[in-house]
Amino acid sequence: MIAPMRYEALIDEALTTPFEGWDFSVFGDRVTYDGTLPWDYEGLVHDHLARSSALLDLGTGGGEFLSSLTPLPPRTAATEAHPPNLPLARTCLEPLGVEVAEDTRAFPDASFDLIINRHESYDPHELHRLLTPGGTFLTQQVGGRDLEEINTALAAPPHEDRSWNLDQAATDLNVTWSRKGTFTTTFHDIGVLVLFLRVIPWQVPDFDIHTYEPRLRALHESMRHGHPLQATAHRFALLATR
Repeated sequence: MIAPMRYEALIDEALTTPFEGWDFSVFGDRVTYDGTLPWDYEGLVHDHLARSSALLDLGTGGGEFLSSLTPLPPRTAATEAHPPNLPLARTCLEPLGVEVAEDTRAFPDASFDLIINRHESYDPHELHRLLTPGGTFLTQQVGGRDLEEINTALAAPPHEDRSWNLDQAATDLNVTWSRKGTFTTTFHDIGVLVLFLRVIPWQVPDFDIHTYEPRLRALHESMRHGHPLQATAHRFALLATR
């Protein structure tokens, strides 16, 4: 039987594991998910893609999802504001003919008949500017109470945007469909939790392994004795038209 990794080894691994774009496969089965959302974001995108001639993907990450949608509409563009991801997105998407910009100011008015957005912030007024008349905006968002059990377990402050929800997201939009849902995310060892907090820094903005060491060690002992950390993922989605 292989002995469990020591706390120090797990923390060292978490701080040195390479991570690029939004490819969470690096977590492997150390993070598991229980439950499904009452919609299929990828399926919704495909349904609308078939009728699109000009597509914009907001917050494309490293271009992983957008590149999987080929064949793409004749005009396809993407934005990515996270500096480490921007060169990855351009390397992935520009060979496919996709223009990649840091933000939407690069595009003229009424440029797109479909704008998609998975987990990226957005400005309703900018959406109105960018969409053609009758154009569609499709988004899946992370709720403001997402995985708040992590913050509680670490005695960390709650999310600053804890009130972000479907009602707020629909403000100033002509919403034609919406849903909300949850599922359980389970972190099976302290190393993968620290890796998650490293690549998702907005979950606990002041996270530092030294500041939070007593709580991390306590969680490590709990996990080592068969009590992984379970947290509730909050998601909502909506369709809106101009």
